[in-house]
Amino acid sequence: MIWQGRSRRSYTGKLLKAHRKKRKYELGRVQVETLIGERKIKKERARGGNIKIKLVRDMYANVYVPSEGKVVRAEIRNVVSNPAHVHYARRNVITRGAIIETSLGKARVTNRPSQEGIINAVLVE
Repeated sequence: MIWQGRSRRSYTGKLLKAHRKKRKYELGRVQVETLIGERKIKKERARGGNIKIKLVRDMYANVYVPSEGKVVRAEIRNVVSNPAHVHYARRNVITRGAIIETSLGKARVTNRPSQEGIINAVLVE
């Protein structure tokens, strides 16, 4: 269950009555937690008929190597650390800012895989 919309209580604790019904444009969705595994994406219809590609699982990342100035496709081995949540590293959940162990070495994720459908990272040297 996702909590969204205005609080039912004011800052003093008074109970507030609903002033209108929920609107379609206020709709929120459950976060997709990107894991390591064979590539799987989820397509969702967004506002205006647009399509959002959500990454459920992937085993490869586009890693930028600063010393060579090029991007290499590298295999993801595991998640070393994740600042988003203390238990994400243990569960191998990839989010923006996560440090991942790749075939090239450690890399930091620079995009939001659960919202963009791909994993981009920069090699940490």
